[in-house]
Amino acid sequence: MSDAPATVLVYSSRPEVRAAVRTAVGRRPAADVGPVTWIECATDQDVIDTVDGGGVDLCILDGEAQPAGGLALSRQITVEVADRPALCVLIARQPDRWLAHWSQADATLPFPVDPLTAPTVVADLLRDRVGRRPAARR
Repeated sequence: MSDAPATVLVYSSRPEVRAAVRTAVGRRPAADVGPVTWIECATDQDVIDTVDGGGVDLCILDGEAQPAGGLALSRQITVEVADRPALCVLIARQPDRWLAHWSQADATLPFPVDPLTAPTVVADLLRDRVGRRPAARR
């Protein structure tokens, strides 16, 4: 894996949730994963516009966000975006894992975010995503 930088979008209607995710994951979730650039989105429309613009490697979506939850956004992105970024949803209750499956997210993170687990999950998703990027044209 290269040290290619990665762009991670974090979505929540609550700024404290976005901050908790950024803090738990950090700027470099693993030694072999390039530095992370964070994009924060507070609305579902911001997420759609940003993903449609391209260049996002991973979206971390808050399943409890209001008025549009991250689970529904994950499903929408999967259906509507051909070369979609990796998707991870935050879930507050373990019984909601079936909803994460329905949303077609690639991974889940429990909320509150565990700073020991989150970097590993994010690094694994980024390794897979960056490894699948098409080679740059010369």
